[in-house]
Amino acid sequence: MAWIEACAANKIDEEEVIRFDHGTKTFAIYRGAEDDYYATDGLCTHESVHLAGGLVMDGLVECPKHNGRFDYRTGHAKGAPVCINLQTYPVKVERGLVLIDIP
Repeated sequence: MAWIEACAANKIDEEEVIRFDHGTKTFAIYRGAEDDYYATDGLCTHESVHLAGGLVMDGLVECPKHNGRFDYRTGHAKGAPVCINLQTYPVKVERGLVLIDIP
């Protein structure tokens, strides 16, 4: 595992998601309402659409294509048509930077 610098913490507004690409993989980084940060796989498990274009509210991200919802804190699929959970990744903030622990 390796902690990878993803972005500046202030680059993400409250209840927002941004895209982060590392190697051949895409991640989604979220900032919750309580100023906490999370990371998941960046593509919807339904049709591989980037979640960074989705609506973030109350701990959920909604896929911009078919409106499937995930709890971005746990990765759990919460609404049709998604039924496969997202992979989540540990996140920490140090010196104003968001770091993701990528295996």
